[in-house]
Amino acid sequence: MRLEGSCQCGAVRFTVDSDNPYPYQHCYCSICRKTQGGSGAAVNLSAKSDTLNIEGEDRITRYHARIRNPGEDEEVSTAERCFCKECGTALWLYDPTWPELLHPFASAIDMELPTPPERTHIMLAFKPAWVPVPAGPDDRTEDHYPSESIADWHKRLNLSG
Repeated sequence: MRLEGSCQCGAVRFTVDSDNPYPYQHCYCSICRKTQGGSGAAVNLSAKSDTLNIEGEDRITRYHARIRNPGEDEEVSTAERCFCKECGTALWLYDPTWPELLHPFASAIDMELPTPPERTHIMLAFKPAWVPVPAGPDDRTEDHYPSESIADWHKRLNLSG
């Protein structure tokens, strides 16, 4: 599926191809909460990095988050989060550890995405108490990263394109 996205002010537009377009995984870690500007539930999609086409690339800035886990030394993430310099819209995450992948934020996609039959709420160990988790009866919850990848979730539910 070809995904079409943009920032809020229109300075950046992009397209990218995805075999795993269902927005099912909601993340509640402090990085997603703070960079998305909300109570949590940043939703990443999986796409093929070599298919990314960008208009307005000069308007993009990149951020490598600082990972601060209790009882561990702080480290800088290898993943880069791409944002519009003009309006601050979170566009996608790219990690050179998996160079074939790009993870657009569902919030930056301008087209209808397929509705997932279930959702996975992750990084709940880092969620503040005031943040509700709207988990449905078929949803899964994980305190940290799940062992099931985005691609494996799509395969298990026979949703891969």
